[in-house]
This record gives sequence, structure tokens and C-alpha cells, in this order.
Amino acid sequence: MPSENLRWETLEALKNSPKGKLKYSPDWVEKGEDVLAGCVEVPSLSPLSGQILKRMSPRMLLKNCSRSSSVRDTSPGLSEEAAVCRSAPISPRLKRSSCSLPAVSIQTEEEEEKEKEKAEVVAEAPAVSPEASVSTPPAVSVLSPRATQISGCIRMCEQKHKAKAKMELSLRQEQQERLVATVANHESEQLKRFEEFMELKQRQEHQSIRDTNEKEAQESLGRQEKLREEHRHRMKILNLRLREMEQQRLREVELERQRQVEGRERHRAINAIQEEVLQLNRLLQPQQSTHAEVEHAPYITRGNQLCSQLSEVVPAAADDQFPSVEDLSVAERALQEMRSLVRSLQEAVSQAAERKKKKEQEEEEEKRRQEQLKAQQEEQKKSAALSAKEKAKKEGLQTGADDSTLKWYNSLQDLANQCAQAFDDLNKAKDTQTKKIKMELQKAATTPVSQIANSSGAPLKEAFEKIDKLLSGRPVTSAGKTVSTSQHPQGLEFASYRLAEKFVKQGEEEVASNHSAAFPIGAVASGIWELHPKIGDLILAHLHKKCPYAVPHYPPMESGTSVEDYQKILGYRVDEGKVEGQDSFLKRMSGMIRLYAAIIQMRWPYSSKQGPHPHGLNHGWRWMAQILNMEPLADITATILFDFLEVCGNALMKQYRVQFWKLILIINEEYFPRYLCFASILHFTCIHWVHNIE
Repeated sequence: MPSENLRWETLEALKNSPKGKLKYSPDWVEKGEDVLAGCVEVPSLSPLSGQILKRMSPRMLLKNCSRSSSVRDTSPGLSEEAAVCRSAPISPRLKRSSCSLPAVSIQTEEEEEKEKEKAEVVAEAPAVSPEASVSTPPAVSVLSPRATQISGCIRMCEQKHKAKAKMELSLRQEQQERLVATVANHESEQLKRFEEFMELKQRQEHQSIRDTNEKEAQESLGRQEKLREEHRHRMKILNLRLREMEQQRLREVELERQRQVEGRERHRAINAIQEEVLQLNRLLQPQQSTHAEVEHAPYITRGNQLCSQLSEVVPAAADDQFPSVEDLSVAERALQEMRSLVRSLQEAVSQAAERKKKKEQEEEEEKRRQEQLKAQQEEQKKSAALSAKEKAKKEGLQTGADDSTLKWYNSLQDLANQCAQAFDDLNKAKDTQTKKIKMELQKAATTPVSQIANSSGAPLKEAFEKIDKLLSGRPVTSAGKTVSTSQHPQGLEFASYRLAEKFVKQGEEEVASNHSAAFPIGAVASGIWELHPKIGDLILAHLHKKCPYAVPHYPPMESGTSVEDYQKILGYRVDEGKVEGQDSFLKRMSGMIRLYAAIIQMRWPYSSKQGPHPHGLNHGWRWMAQILNMEPLADITATILFDFLEVCGNALMKQYRVQFWKLILIINEEYFPRYLCFASILHFTCIHWVHNIE
């Protein structure tokens, strides 16, 4: 089979040659194109043509060649190779190369597959002969079996490639459709996600709007609840005010009723007094049984004046008005004076009757009187001698206070007792509301005084203003509550009494343990005394009651007074029969004397008044003079004199200067010898003053 070997060798040579890139088209002849136009370029075969040739068996190629030679070969002188070359419209270069190629051995299956693939490429791009370019008339050419086979193979490759192209096209269409479907699905999913996002956003907006509405609703409910609570609070306040107004009205009604009852009682009392005065006036008229020596004219005149004075009071009470307490006191004084007139008249009548009897007895008793007179003169001489001796010993020192001082002392005690009686109803009240007012008033009066001890500046001024407001009837805040003396008719007397008592108690306790506290307490007490003089009198009354040496007054022991009661009068504390020690007693007396000395010399620094001190240094000079004119007592006189001079001595020296030093000389030269235990104390005090002055 030399032809097959040549064929394969030729194809192999064409495959490996650079001219193997042939392009074939069966329509060249019909279109009149030049078959050899492709020979201008370097001929070459497609890489797939070898695979086509490999797939074709040698037997099939031989059968095709024998059939084509028997049918189509008309020149017997040509060989098989020439017939093949004749039947195929290929280029002369291809013919030369195919005829001159040596025999090629049968290739393996793998090489055949490669050759088939290359043959498929050759079929896709067949070579064109140059003869086709010649414009010749169309002629029927009988191809050789080999050419026919190659042409068939080429067409098969074309169909295969067309089918493959269609398949790839269909695959690509399917891929494009899948891609379009995928993109469409992706876009639809994106559209769904966008719609879901928009729906979510819309739901969130609705939710935020709903939350805002709920929040506004809650806030509106809270505001409504707050308004309701404020309304309830206002209602409570209004109810309390209405209750207070109702209680005030009831108190006013009760006071008015009580006033009317008391007025009616005073009216009846005045009528009874007038009736009694008229009856007593009749007794002033002269009678036949009365003695002729008694003159009735002055008694009758005064009786008629008292009757006319009483008649002026009664008509004023009869005109739908009730007599006042002053009218009743005027009527009572008129009644007392009328009774005294009747008694004096009766005494005058009785005395006139007795005079006659006495005249008769006088002569008889005259001798007896002369004898008795002689005896009395002898006794008086003896007593005068004894009193002269005692007076010489004492050299003018008194055992007690003088009458004016005692009168002042008693008047202050009476004032304190009257003030205590004025709020007796408030003090003994049993209803809860009155007790509450009493406790609040007591706290408001005593708390600012307790805060004075170590304060100065703004706290001291604040305490003073609280006390001033309370005594002026203005509301004061104490322990978170507002209180005023106008809440009760007896509130002012109660607050004044407790305030004065607290001032003295501060001197008894605070000043006794802390001597420097006397000055701020004394300044506040002096300022309050200047604005409210009654408080000063009550302070003095409490001070004299607890410390009679501040008068000065050494109370004597009266007959019938027990020892415990007398010790209380002297200022000692007696608890269940036990008397306090002398040290404690002297300490308390010292604190109160120091407070009194501070009040005398201190002035309230923030006062706008420029008047005299309500209880100034002149009272301190009076106290010094009186204490030195009295007989000294053991311990107490030395203590109070030292404390008074230590606190107030410098102020007295600046005020009285030479007179004060004269007083110190009297103490040193005349008072010391009377009470030698004072010497060391007062000597130290004088040295202290001199050192301060220098």
C-alpha cells in the first residue's frame, strides 16, 4: 500500500510545513475565484486536519480510491498516484511535495487522533488552487476517490463544526438565558430586599411615631397627675385655712360671748355697788344720837362726790354697752372710799363719845404716866448706849437693802407674777391645739437664745431678728414651722416670760461655765431690752429671784420660815431635802452676776436708735455703792464683787474715772479691814485693771 503511505507522508509533510495553511471552499469554481489565490501566503494545515485523517481507517481510504479509479479514471497510462493528484484541485507545490514524500509507516492511535484533529482544521481552511482564478467555462470535473474522500471529510468537519457551533451557540444562549435569569432573579431579590428595607423603615417610622405618641401620652398623663396632686394639695391648704378661719371665728365668738358674760357680770356688780354706795351715803347724814362735836359736812360732801362719780359710769353702761374693767375698778374704788368714809365717821363718833370718858380718867392716870415716863427714859438711855456701841463697831454698814431698793425689787416681782397669771389659761390648757401652740411658742422663744453662746456677726444678728419678730407679733420659722404670738391672745405674755427666763438661765448655766459667752448674750439682751422694755423688767425679775445679790439684797430669815425655804430664797437649789454644794452655788451666782454686768455695759451694735441705755452703767454704780454699804457675807460677797469688777470694772473706770478710783480706795482702805478675806481677790483685780489701762 504505497499510495496510502505516500498520502500520509504527504499530509504529515504538509502538516509540518509552513505552507500547510490552506483554505478550501467548494464554491470557488462557482464564484469564479482564483483557486490558487491562497498560495501567495505560506500554505499550512489546520491542527485539526490530522485528527480527521487519523479517524479514517486505511481500508476505507483504499476502497474509496479503487472505486474512484475504476469509475472516474479515463487514462489507463496514469498511475494511482497520478489519478489522485489529478482528481484533486490542489496546488502544484502540494503535488510536488506529495509525490516526492517517502513512505510513512502506520501511526499509533494517539498520533491518528492528533492527525484527525489537524485534518479537521484543514477542512475548515482548505487550500485554493491558482487555476480557479482563470476565467474558463464551467466544466464537470471528476474527482478521484481520495479527493472525494478528502472533500467528504472536509464537509463532515464543516458539519461537525457547524453542529458544534450550533451546540456552543445553544449553550451560550442557554448560558446567556441563565445569566439573564440569574441577573433577573438577583435584581428581583434586590427589589424584594429594597421593598423589605422600605417596609422595615416604614414600620420603624410608624413605631417611632407610636413611641412618640405614647411618650407624649405618658407625659400628658404625668402632667395631669401632677396637676391633680397640686389641686389636692391646694384643696388641703384651703381646707386647713378654712378650718383655721372657722376655729378663729369660733374663738372670736367664744371671746365675744365671754366678753358679754363678763360685761353683764360687771354691769350687775356696778349696779350692786351703786346700791350699796347709796345706802352708805345715807349713813353719812347726821342723826340725833350722834355727838354734836363731830362735823358731818366734809363726809357728806365727799359722799356726794363719790355718788356723782359712780352715776357717771352707770349711764354709759346702760346704753347697750357693757362697762369696762376700768369702770368697774372706778366703782370699786368709790365703794371702798365710801366704806372708809363711813368707818371714819363712825370712828369719829365713837372717839367723841370716848373723849369725855377719857378726860375724866386722864387726871387720874397722869400721875401714873409720869412714873412710867421716868422708867421709860431710863430704859431708853440704856438701849441708846447699847445701840451706840454696836453702831460704833459697824461704822455705818447696813444689814439689808434700803427701802427704795426693796420697793423696786418687790415691784419687779409683782410684775413677773402678773405676767405669769396673764397666761395661766394657756399654761393650763388641755386641748391638743393649744398645747401645740404653747410648745411652738416656747421653742421659738428659747431656741435663738440657746444659739447665742459662741456666735457672732451674722448668726448673732439672725438670732436677734428672730426674737424681735416674735415679740413684735410677726411670724417666725422655728424647727420648720411658722409660729406667731398672735395665734393665741396670751401668746405674747407667755413668750416674753419664757424668753426672759431663758436669758437668766443662760447666765446661770452657759456663762457660769464659759465666761466669754456673757458678752454676746448681754449684747442681744440689751438690744431686746431697748426695743421691748417689758422684757428687761422680766429679766431683772427672774435674775433677782434666782440671784437676790444682784439687787443687792440679803433676804433675812423670817419667823415661821423653814430652813429649806430660806435656802431657796437665798438662791440655793434644794432637791428632795438635799442642798447643792457651795462650789456649785457660787458658780451659778457668778454666771448670773457676770451676765448682769455684761448687760449694763453692752449695747446692740446694729441698732438705729441713739438714745440712752435702758439699764446702763449708772445702775452698775448704784449696785457697787449699795453692796459696799451692806455688811458682807461669807464667800458670796467676795465672789460677786470680784466677778462684777472683772466684767464691768473697766467700763466703770472709763465712765466715772476719778470717782471710780476713789471707790477702789474706799474698798482698799475701809472695806478690806471689815472683811480681810477679800484682800487677795480684790488686790489681784485692781492689779489686773491697772495692767489693762497701761
